[in-house]
Amino acid sequence: MLKKKMSMAVLGLSAVLVLGACGSNEAESSEGSEAKDYDLKMSVTVSDSSTWYEAAEKLKEDLAKESDGRINLELFANEQLSGGDSGKAVESLAKGSIDLTFNSTIIYSILDDRFGVASAPFLFNNTDEVDPVFAGEGGEMFKEILAEKGVQALGYGENGFRQLTNSKLEIKNPEDLKGLKIRIPGITMYTDLYRELGTDPQTMTFSEVFTALQQGTIDGQENPIDVISSSKLQEVQDYMTLWNYSYDPLVLGMNKELYDSMSDEDKELFDRLGKEAAAYQVEIAREKETTQIADLEAAGMQIYTPTEEEIAQFKEASNPIYDKYTDIWGADLLKAFQGE
Repeated sequence: MLKKKMSMAVLGLSAVLVLGACGSNEAESSEGSEAKDYDLKMSVTVSDSSTWYEAAEKLKEDLAKESDGRINLELFANEQLSGGDSGKAVESLAKGSIDLTFNSTIIYSILDDRFGVASAPFLFNNTDEVDPVFAGEGGEMFKEILAEKGVQALGYGENGFRQLTNSKLEIKNPEDLKGLKIRIPGITMYTDLYRELGTDPQTMTFSEVFTALQQGTIDGQENPIDVISSSKLQEVQDYMTLWNYSYDPLVLGMNKELYDSMSDEDKELFDRLGKEAAAYQVEIAREKETTQIADLEAAGMQIYTPTEEEIAQFKEASNPIYDKYTDIWGADLLKAFQGE
């Protein structure tokens, strides 16, 4: 009799546990959570041979693996989703017509001038000065501004320090820049800077740059090594100056409304895997840069590294930009990026 009563008690407890579990599953389902499938589109500014795209592929594979195929990420190189226009890509990301992008903060300046602070002229000397800023207050302040604009920052990548190429002459000092037609990204800070340096700055989407250089519409352009290399600009440019004049961070961004609509588990998944993908991009970009420079030189590009005295001349010529833009960027934000 005692054995029978114990069996009944166990059955009763099992029924309670089963009902409890069913109730939990129904609650999770009613919240539209863990079982939801996603088919997402991600735009990458440059080609599928870039470190940007490699990191995007890592994110795609990791999301598929950890979600058992529930989250599918389709990748589009060369801003195919926005007709080659990076500015339209970040605008579409903020509005939600593109789900994720890998874009430079320079392009985000279209949404808010404050993003330009990270690329202020000669702000950083090297990556050792960069990393603590983005891991600390500067990165957090950017994340808050991005959220205001409808973008969830999953991680920060690295386009690198922007270098100067041209087809006319070796650039060693500001005087050498006089009158050159240099393509720059379409933000006013760069336009103002290159006018201060004596050039004739030209703005155009990056997808048009190779042809413009090939046809002689412009004399030169400025971009980090990975972009110069992956876009094969050595085929249409003879000279490069390694002057590290402007740092170019990347944002692995996701539409914030989409992110906010996800379950806590999926948010954590995107946060973790996005951060890992961005860190991976930084790692491989830095590993590849030395080899890429050597390959560009082997292809016939003449590469010049200015002396400290020559860099000082470029810095002095750039000082008016700080006078004009400190109030636009915000003194506190500038201090955070100066590591003060």
